[in-house]
Amino acid sequence: MATKAAAVTIDAGGREVRVSSPDRVIFPASAHGPDVTKLEVAEYYVAVADGIVRALRDRPTALERWPKGVLPGMTLTARDATHGRGPQGDAFYQKRLMRGMPAWAHSVRVHFPSGRTADELCPDHVAVAAWAAHMGTITFHPWPTRRDDVDRPDELRIDLDPYGATDFRDAVRAAGAARELLDDLGVRGFCKTSGKNGVHVYVRIEPRWTFTDVRHGAIAFGRELARRADGITTAWWKEERGDNIFVDFNQNCRDRTIASAYSLRPKEGAPVSTPLSWDDLAEVDDPMAFTLRTVPDLLAAQGDAWAEIDDVHHSLEPFLDLWRADLERGLGELPYPPEYPKMPGEPKRVQPSKARHDDDSQA
Repeated sequence: MATKAAAVTIDAGGREVRVSSPDRVIFPASAHGPDVTKLEVAEYYVAVADGIVRALRDRPTALERWPKGVLPGMTLTARDATHGRGPQGDAFYQKRLMRGMPAWAHSVRVHFPSGRTADELCPDHVAVAAWAAHMGTITFHPWPTRRDDVDRPDELRIDLDPYGATDFRDAVRAAGAARELLDDLGVRGFCKTSGKNGVHVYVRIEPRWTFTDVRHGAIAFGRELARRADGITTAWWKEERGDNIFVDFNQNCRDRTIASAYSLRPKEGAPVSTPLSWDDLAEVDDPMAFTLRTVPDLLAAQGDAWAEIDDVHHSLEPFLDLWRADLERGLGELPYPPEYPKMPGEPKRVQPSKARHDDDSQA
């Protein structure tokens, strides 16, 4: 019978963090490299301290926990730990604070679309990320708000998601078109790989607008992007997307989050959602070039491509101007995610083919 390895203590930015079961395999060996252990995950987050803290600082953050490891056959449940029922399945989203949270970690109360509330972790030090890794966290999902105002986003997120026959290179092409549109709007955007097959573009904004306003800005941006470039869609219903890059505007809803910059993703090889310069992104063919084993050296050699992301906060008005222009065209709201209550102005929340079938059956 194998002997369980004793817990070890690591230095995380001047704070000691205990890591239990340090030799537990979190990412099994693959064509991308040997086993990745729990200790290596915690050490990875310490190695990218500046980047991960910049991405998470003072943001309510859900933790995607894979305490048994990202092993074949394991599943991530859609249910989270928000309702106090405990985890369901092998991996889950942790939204409520866990027992044993260090005294030096901070939190804030957030309100969900359901009307429920929760006290959610707000990392502000790399030791928080290392402690979360000790608790089985693979991916950090921060809100686009800070804990001093959880109702006013300071970030607009453009999620470029391959669909159908499209792939990562198509997402890169769409990101190039997004950069040109942002330039035309006088806005500076920052790009990163999703860690899977997509690309994320972030824009820091002044925290003066509501989630609804920011979502409208994202819808209008996506529609304008689709007008300017082929192969891009804002169609919420999958049956209407075709072989296009989907601009997932609903990632800007309250309590909808995207994997943070420098987060690991639960996929073979321990890929990382990696910030890049626009020019570097245009040259990337394979997002698996950025993993737990390669990103720390890249960051040390080249610096953080998002080092200046907090230096400017744009007005949302250029995006809302696009929204107002769409309203004049007769284009308005799009469906919200299914867990949301019916929202003002929202169209019928039923897939088009089913709606047509129901209409035909009543004719």
